[in-house]
Amino acid sequence: MRNKNFSNIRAIYNRELQSAFNSPMAYIFLFVFAVVSGYFFTSPFFLIGQSDLRGLFSIIPLLYIILIPAITMGMVSRDWNIGTMEIMTTLPITDYEYIIGKFLSAITIIVTSLGFTIIHVFTVYRFGTEIDTGAILCGYFGLILLGTFYSSIGIFASSLTDNQVYALLSSFGIVLLFFMMDKVLIFVPSATLASLLQYMSVDFHLSNISRGVLDTRNIIYFLSMSFLFINLSVRSLESRRWR
Repeated sequence: MRNKNFSNIRAIYNRELQSAFNSPMAYIFLFVFAVVSGYFFTSPFFLIGQSDLRGLFSIIPLLYIILIPAITMGMVSRDWNIGTMEIMTTLPITDYEYIIGKFLSAITIIVTSLGFTIIHVFTVYRFGTEIDTGAILCGYFGLILLGTFYSSIGIFASSLTDNQVYALLSSFGIVLLFFMMDKVLIFVPSATLASLLQYMSVDFHLSNISRGVLDTRNIIYFLSMSFLFINLSVRSLESRRWR
């Protein structure tokens, strides 16, 4: 049974990756990501002689806000739009397998994009001094966790509609909400509410991991929130089928 489940997930995963790289969307994502992240690394390197990854690690979460909703917007909504979802219901594939396959394909594209930044790591080791390897590894780990969380949000938004533009805007809005939560704390009158908003903010947990602090609470936050939105995506599929 497990082999069958894995086979179904792999089939959805391979199909989605093939679809992504048969269209310009994945290439546009990788190109924009590589160019913008490269600019924010090389600018301080050449202008002020700063050879570290702080600029890179600070800009990538901002890129995620725009680019991850863009690559996930059609992953489910496109199947609703072209009628593929009706065919899926006749196949021995569960909603969880379908969503997990889509989810893993999104993470693969994100990890691939991070792979383009490895050249900057080599540059830092070649020209930098007092390099904190642990902080670099934790920084990349945090970015993967963040990309995982945002991908689950994008999949959820895409499962709600057959319109890719609506999916993009919904995903962008939810991602932006989690990003901005700790930016409005000064306007929150209640200390309890402020503490809750800070904990729910992605930047609070990402900054802790990026400093090299691998507190399990930060890891649990990203994994549990990703799990939540994956389950919401499955529930969305089930409810739409019963309409």
